[in-house]
Amino acid sequence: MTATDATPAASGDGPATLRVVWSTELLAYDFGFGHPMTSDRIDLTIALAAQLGLLDRPGVEVVGAEPASDALLATVHDPEYVAAVHAAAERGVPDLVRGLGTRDDPLFPQMHEAAARMVAGTVDAARAVWDGRAEHAVNVGGGLHHARAGAASGFCVYNDAAVAIRDLLDAGARRVAYVDVDAHHGDGVQSVFWDDPRVLTVSVHETGHALFPGTGYPTETGGPRADGTAVNVALPSRTGDAGWLRAIDAVVPAVVREFAPDVLVTQHGCDTHLMDPLATLRVSVDAQLVVSTLLHDLAHEVCGGRWVALGGGGYALLDVVPRTWAHLLGVAAHRPVDPATPVPQVWLDVVRQRYGRDAVPMMTDGAAATFKPWTGGYDPADDVDRAVRATRAAVFPSLGLDPDLD
Repeated sequence: MTATDATPAASGDGPATLRVVWSTELLAYDFGFGHPMTSDRIDLTIALAAQLGLLDRPGVEVVGAEPASDALLATVHDPEYVAAVHAAAERGVPDLVRGLGTRDDPLFPQMHEAAARMVAGTVDAARAVWDGRAEHAVNVGGGLHHARAGAASGFCVYNDAAVAIRDLLDAGARRVAYVDVDAHHGDGVQSVFWDDPRVLTVSVHETGHALFPGTGYPTETGGPRADGTAVNVALPSRTGDAGWLRAIDAVVPAVVREFAPDVLVTQHGCDTHLMDPLATLRVSVDAQLVVSTLLHDLAHEVCGGRWVALGGGGYALLDVVPRTWAHLLGVAAHRPVDPATPVPQVWLDVVRQRYGRDAVPMMTDGAAATFKPWTGGYDPADDVDRAVRATRAAVFPSLGLDPDLD
């Protein structure tokens, strides 16, 4: 059994509940043996979702994607950079000034085509939601949030989220909110829309004092025409479920409601997990499910259910990424997976055969995933509370919110 064994049913005549971007061609986005950004993350996620029966539910459609055109990429990326990616991929010659051929972003022959295909998948997902052809859409291979207009960065060649948001604006969306819960700051998306009042970027991440890319502080609040539209919560290292959930609850719903977007785009990097090798937050799969549900419900409350969810980081290949993103797909399909569900034995057997070890056998970490809501009061002695308070003080007034009450 592999992910390619999934042959989902058609969604019927009406709009789909969920549009899933997936084809085996998307597995070409892979930096090679030993690199954390392996496409096995996507393959295993789709295989697990298929075994859980999430991809053949009524109302779920699965679509592939062709590579995005250079013209579409150039709505966010400098044309010179797009040309440089083409050249680096075709000739195998690094362009270190543009981040191509570095340790984080080594060259591979299909680099342009694979990255452009990921962009097209996310743009297709966003446009299907905007056009009313799907209520929700998910691209677990997307969320490549570090790529900048003129450079690759942090395992990200092209910024699919930013291109999709730009496409939504060009299609007529008045405001788009982007919420990023990856352990790493969503710096690339923030930089693209830094001075655009139509886009709210919210990132809840481990502090840049400890983690790449070293940005994302509360004082980063947007450009002169868009002050308050960049919202950053920089959490202390080793923050666990209670603090992570409290921080998200204290900031995200209030700012998104006040911004009143037409579409909600979210990035669900699961490198926040305590088992992730590249970050030091201490979050469980259960807490990640709570946040996926919160963001889904927020999309229904604020923007008529128009929700585009993306993957992102996450490097605990066997025990975290597939379970977290299968939960995300279940939430988006309106068929949430009970955390007490056993991981299907067929999937576990494949993991054992392919990787030589057993994976976690349940869809839960057994964590309570509870927290104390911010309305219960601010504790100045608590590191997480101080981080949250700094963010609320920096941006809430610009959005017309009271940092002490809302």
